[in-house]
Amino acid sequence: MDEDMSNCYPELREALLVKFDISPETYRQRFRATSSPPGETPTESYHRLKGLYRRWTRPEEKSKEQMGETIILEQLLQVLPPDTRTWEHFYDGEKNTGYLSWGLRTMSRKNRATCSQQAVPATVPQAQGPNRPRSAPTVPHQLDGDACREALSFLVHSPDEANVKGLLTQDFLLLFGTETACKMFEKWDTAFKIKIVKEAKHLTQSTELCRLLNAAETLAENDDTSWDSDMACLLLLLYLLPPTAGRKRTKISPSDAVDKMVHFHKSCCSIDEHLGEERVNNRTSYINIAAGRTRNRIDTFYIVIDKQLIPCQATSSLGFYDELFKSHYVFNLSYSLVQLYTFVQTTVYNIDINTTDESPRIRELRAKLLN
Repeated sequence: MDEDMSNCYPELREALLVKFDISPETYRQRFRATSSPPGETPTESYHRLKGLYRRWTRPEEKSKEQMGETIILEQLLQVLPPDTRTWEHFYDGEKNTGYLSWGLRTMSRKNRATCSQQAVPATVPQAQGPNRPRSAPTVPHQLDGDACREALSFLVHSPDEANVKGLLTQDFLLLFGTETACKMFEKWDTAFKIKIVKEAKHLTQSTELCRLLNAAETLAENDDTSWDSDMACLLLLLYLLPPTAGRKRTKISPSDAVDKMVHFHKSCCSIDEHLGEERVNNRTSYINIAAGRTRNRIDTFYIVIDKQLIPCQATSSLGFYDELFKSHYVFNLSYSLVQLYTFVQTTVYNIDINTTDESPRIRELRAKLLN
């Protein structure tokens, strides 16, 4: 460190801790050691272990529940598969956040999907979309041990992965490769946008549909209550592919589906207050947020996963939707708007196009847009 900084105790202390790799994990390993220094008496051992325990768990800084969570997660790491234990390096035990907490949720979903597939007869169709088991084509074989740790060390991780922009796109890229990951941006303007507007004009006109059509054709640039052209065009797909009822889904109108996909939030208002209202209303799922001064001037997009906000790396509507779609595969989430996301999966990204069960309406729209 700089000589000038060496006179500042907090910076000097932090530099020494990093230099000698001293952290709560260091004290945990010493506390769990099975041997004692030669000649140490039982009383000395007791006080040594007590000191290590306090440095590891830091009871003066944590509640009883947080200390219990620290010990439970330590035991959890011991029983997880070896490749999962490498996430420990990126986990912040003080905040109970990081790659482990997100990874465990994703792994849990994937395990449930795998177990359910093993339990059904072979004649039952395979799970589709984000729930379908798949391996990453960009990785020739599964790394483990030191090789896995070395590979992870090159990734950009932080104690709170939910706030790290770009990791969602990075994980999707590793899963499907560059060609698939870029298809939305490559095809949108040339193959889809104009044709989607053309098809939407044949629908029964309503006030909301007309507003979206005007916004999509940039006829409402001075209307601050309308979305920008790309967002309006994406929302038109909900009118062309309205949500249908299913085993666990109730049928909703296209306008309700629009409200379910994205919520406009004025940037001058507190997002925390908005989420507080959602909790008061006991919402089971929170809506993705577009925050800005007006609907056609969005500053930040947020995707909601497990009732937590993940800031998007993208600042455009098309980039937001690209990350929103990819989040289903990265976090192994089922589609909430099945018709829309299935269409984008097979028609835009060409994922599992020959094995996905599509509705006649999706196949008809794809034929119209691509011919």
